Amino acid sequence: MLVHLVLDDEIQQYVQDVSLREDEIARGLREATSAQVFEHRMAVSPEQGQLLGFLVGLTAATTVVEVGVFTGYSTLAMARALPPGGRVIACDFNAEWAEIGRPFWERAGVADRIQLELRPAVQTLDALLADGAAGTVDFAFIDADKEGYPLYFERCLELLRPGGLMAIDNVLLTGNVARPDISDPETDSMRALNSALRDDERVELSMLPVFDGVTLAYKRARD
Repeated sequence: MLVHLVLDDEIQQYVQDVSLREDEIARGLREATSAQVFEHRMAVSPEQGQLLGFLVGLTAATTVVEVGVFTGYSTLAMARALPPGGRVIACDFNAEWAEIGRPFWERAGVADRIQLELRPAVQTLDALLADGAAGTVDFAFIDADKEGYPLYFERCLELLRPGGLMAIDNVLLTGNVARPDISDPETDSMRALNSALRDDERVELSMLPVFDGVTLAYKRARD
C-alpha cells in the first residue's frame, strides 16, 4: 500500500528527538542567527545541516563548493565532515551575515577549512573554472537566490568531478512550484530548472520532498 506521510509538528519533533545530533557549537550558531538576523528563517534547519555533513562524509569529499552561505550553519556542518586539509569554498556577498558564523567556525576548529569568497557567486565560480578547477570538486551545495540557480547549476556541474554530488535546496519553494496559478521570477526559474534536470542526461538525480525540497544530483562519468 502506498502511504504518503505528512510530517506534522509532533512527527517532526520525534525525528529531532531520535536522530538529531546538534552539539553546543552548532546550536549556538543557530541561536545567534535567530537573535541577530531578521531573515533567520533563511538558514538551513539542523536536520538539513546534519544531512549535508552526512553526504560530505559519505562521498569522502575533500573539496566542497557552497553557493549561499548566509550565517554559515551549513558551512560549519560541511567543514566538520571534511578531513584535515579539506576545504569549503563558500560563496556569498554579505560579509555581515557571514561574520556571525566565523566565531563558531573557529570554536569548532574548522575555520582553516573554509575559504570565504565575498563577491557574486558567479564570479567566484567562473574564476575557479578559469584557474583549471573543472572536474575537481567532490560536493556542491546550492542555496542562494533562486533566479540564479540555472547559472549556479551549470557552473557547479562543470566543477564537479565525474561521480561528484550536488545538493540543490528549496526546489519546492513551499509548494509554489506545484501551483500553476503562481507565477513570479523565483517560482518560474525553479520550475524551469526542475523540468530541465528531469531530462538532463549528464546527471542522475532524486528530488527529496523533505525540508523545502532538496534535489540530489550526481554527475555521470563520461562514456
